[in-house]
Amino acid sequence: MQMAVVSLHPGQTVYCEAGKFLFKTTNVTMETRLTGPSNGQQPQGGSTPGGGSGGMGGMLRQAMGTAMQVGQRVLAGESIAFQYFTSQGGEGTVGFAGVLPGEMRALELDGTRAWFAEKDAFVAAESTVDFGIAFQGGRTGMKGGEGFVLEKFTGHGTVIIAGAGNFIDLNPADFGGRIEVDTGCVVAFEEGIEYGVQRVGGLNRQGLMNAVFGGEGLSLATLEGNGRVILQSLTIESLANALKKAQGGDKQGPTGGLFSTNAG
Repeated sequence: MQMAVVSLHPGQTVYCEAGKFLFKTTNVTMETRLTGPSNGQQPQGGSTPGGGSGGMGGMLRQAMGTAMQVGQRVLAGESIAFQYFTSQGGEGTVGFAGVLPGEMRALELDGTRAWFAEKDAFVAAESTVDFGIAFQGGRTGMKGGEGFVLEKFTGHGTVIIAGAGNFIDLNPADFGGRIEVDTGCVVAFEEGIEYGVQRVGGLNRQGLMNAVFGGEGLSLATLEGNGRVILQSLTIESLANALKKAQGGDKQGPTGGLFSTNAG
């Protein structure tokens, strides 16, 4: 399992999702907040000067923005808090890791293209990178599962993501403009890639054979366009099934989870 060791210059800030922090040097301060960097708050809790009705209006807008951010992350099943780390009085070091055995990747944002990632991929980012939630719509979500909620990263700086197993980088433009992927294998892709979900065959004999005995379910993710796509070699579902089988708890039989039963 990989980890990221980040060196911070004096005054530089990096943030992570709660639960991804490993260690830090003593000159690095840690602050937990409910808001991401996109709301314009200062890392050390600074406030906007001004009073009267203007100040109260700003506080109200800030509170509403915080509530909306938290509400989006709760709906997406994300952690509701971020942890911010700032180096004080010299260079500092902070360590982060993902939650599954696998690979990590540092993405460099230059402000021209956003990146989208599956909802458990985010590990840490510079404070100059904005974090948001992108919803793919009810129809896509109902068919694709993992693809319903995506993390969106914009701005300038480095963002670190993690996935299960090994990573492979592809560009759909190198394969006729379109690739079809197991929905659980998509880690991240650049803005400009069109993401969708399609049914595997029709509701006929072959379509049911694909779903029941092929182990892929009824849908595949589709990625179209010209841009980078990062896939992972291991899905959370397959890892869970492997662990369950190793512990003697696999009672699914040849049809996989579609018609599985629990032993009493």
